[in-house]
Amino acid sequence: RAQSMATQVKVEAPENNEGEAAVAGPRQRQRKRVKPDMPWEDPNVDKWHIEPVTAENPLPPPLEESSFAVLFPKYREKYIRECWPLVTKTLKSYGLACELNLLEGSMTVKTTRKTFDPYIIIKARDMIKLLSRSFSVEKASRILEDNMYCDIIKIKNLVRNREKFVKRRERLIGVNGCTLKAIELVTDCYVMVQGNTVSAMGSIKGLKSVRKLVQDCMKNVHPIYNIKTLMIKKELQKDDKMKGENWERFLPKFKKKNVKRKKKKIKEKKEYTPFPPSQPLRKIDHQLETGEYFLSQEEKRAKSKAERSAKKQKELAKKRKKRADELVPKKKQKTGGGGEEAKRKKSTGESARALAEKLKGKKVAKKKKKAKLDVSEYVAS
Repeated sequence: RAQSMATQVKVEAPENNEGEAAVAGPRQRQRKRVKPDMPWEDPNVDKWHIEPVTAENPLPPPLEESSFAVLFPKYREKYIRECWPLVTKTLKSYGLACELNLLEGSMTVKTTRKTFDPYIIIKARDMIKLLSRSFSVEKASRILEDNMYCDIIKIKNLVRNREKFVKRRERLIGVNGCTLKAIELVTDCYVMVQGNTVSAMGSIKGLKSVRKLVQDCMKNVHPIYNIKTLMIKKELQKDDKMKGENWERFLPKFKKKNVKRKKKKIKEKKEYTPFPPSQPLRKIDHQLETGEYFLSQEEKRAKSKAERSAKKQKELAKKRKKRADELVPKKKQKTGGGGEEAKRKKSTGESARALAEKLKGKKVAKKKKKAKLDVSEYVAS
């Protein structure tokens, strides 16, 4: 064993393909691996493209039934009942079932074994939501398309005062709905103001703009400012040169104006004292102070009678004085020369005098003419 342990094992160096022995070093050179071309590394392939789910390209049907129910107001019952066959036909093309309950006032959508798109049930739920919020069937059915989404903005709790809330909601609609139409054109969304909510349907980018615009309007920022900004952005998007540049210099900057409001009356705070206020005097206490408490009934009557007669005498004296003043003739007020009325009279007087002098001058001229007439001119020679 000692001899076998002492023997040194000779390690033979590996040979190359050519037969030459390779030099054994601490770091042997590794062979370079060439990566094969993968299909997802092709630049012509769009990696983010999602293939649409259709009846020709279906996904496996759901294992369990999913359903959503939405309530609708009483005034929408007539319209929903009329358009329900069209809703049923639209949802049937996507493999969904629907049910209308007029007693409860609800609409229900369900999946079936024919449903080929699992996400379509969420879209169908949004469709019946929009139907209950005064959207027409034609507009509400567009939510079933790809890249179409809906957003319901609650505006009730954004303003505390009810009067202010109603005013700002009307501002969002505009005269004959012109502001609402402008919002729809700028954002490419359908917008409907209904009660305490604003329903919008469109692309994600458009819905973000609508939400910001509505919230700003409820915070007392007029919608026209946001509409103007969105219009400028829409024009800049058309220009390919402006894609990589900063747009801040083109966007309008609106200054906040402080509107004058009624000044609140500031109540002066009284100095704090730990002691309570002094107790007010009772009627008996007042009588004790004046000595009336100790008078007899007859004396009290006589005193009250004397007070009444004194009060009556004062009132009579005031009436007599008023009558006497009415009989005294009032002095005429002297009109000063600087008054407007005096100036007017003066001007009228001057014009009358000037007219009289003019007429007098004309009469004198006629008389002189008659005196100068030569009779020989009219007598035949």
